[in-house]
Amino acid sequence: MKDGKMPNPNTIHPIAGYDKEIYVKPTIKNPNIIVGDFTYIADSDFESHVTHLYEWNGDKLMIGKFCQIAAGVEFVMNGANHKMNAVTTFPFYTLEGWDMEPPASADLPLKGDTVIGNDVWIGQNAVILPGVHIGDGAIIGANSVVGSDVKPYTIVVGNPAKALRQRFDDELIALLLRFKWWDKIIEEINDLIPLLTCSDLDKVKEELKKRFADKF
Repeated sequence: MKDGKMPNPNTIHPIAGYDKEIYVKPTIKNPNIIVGDFTYIADSDFESHVTHLYEWNGDKLMIGKFCQIAAGVEFVMNGANHKMNAVTTFPFYTLEGWDMEPPASADLPLKGDTVIGNDVWIGQNAVILPGVHIGDGAIIGANSVVGSDVKPYTIVVGNPAKALRQRFDDELIALLLRFKWWDKIIEEINDLIPLLTCSDLDKVKEELKKRFADKF
């Protein structure tokens, strides 16, 4: 292990002497935010990047393991949505003095939980809108606004974010989704680093095939 230390998902500051990058999981207080081991953000506070997450909507933000979240990323939750099937979108019911009861849930454009997979890289100042599902291994370009689902191992960019390309061919993606390296124990992941960081993708594919020789 590097410097004689074991990776610890419960460490808040994984870079000694630097407080602008934290592992997110050990800092979470809101029970409707669920984050996997070793996911980090380039900031000292994660929950300030999650807006409009109100208990009465019942939605959750769920993020997998080993995600990399850049500075300025914002997760906009369902509480940001206004009633859109009437003359005005003004939320009278949320403000004091106005004679309006809260609308029925069916009258609000609620999109459900926001789900981010494992090993997802979200670039600086990207905005993730309510109810989006982002697949494992996806990359979200800087300043992108993501309003629809993103397939695994796909790069999306822009406002609105659109698919630029798949990171790998279909065969390698299928192998990686089956392999699920992020679910291995720490010691095994450490041993896998040469494979996980290898830029010879044909070599990676062949190695993964060997591991699943009984199925391929």
